[in-house]
Amino acid sequence: MRPYLAIAGAALLVGLLTTIVSANPALLPKHPGYPAGGEFAYDKGQSNQTGEKALEAAAAVDDVHASQQLHDPNNRRILQKEGAGRLPKVQGPDIKIEPPVTEATRMSK
Repeated sequence: MRPYLAIAGAALLVGLLTTIVSANPALLPKHPGYPAGGEFAYDKGQSNQTGEKALEAAAAVDDVHASQQLHDPNNRRILQKEGAGRLPKVQGPDIKIEPPVTEATRMSK
């Protein structure tokens, strides 16, 4: 059992190392803020962003994802808001929601 586990572990390790070694550098992210230069840089020839330009680019990275989208088409139907805990009056059919229980169950003694 032990030789089988050792062989399986070695094969798994070789497969993992092969995957890491053959990674495609073209799939790595390319953006102006990545450090340029050196043998292992994937964006040779690009300069680093510094100062105000780098701060503006960093601040604008996630604007679309982080902004609120408050445009709900159903909100256009609201005619009058009734307040907390009450349904608003809307265009369309007048739907009234009745409470599920009108009176308590009476127990005979």
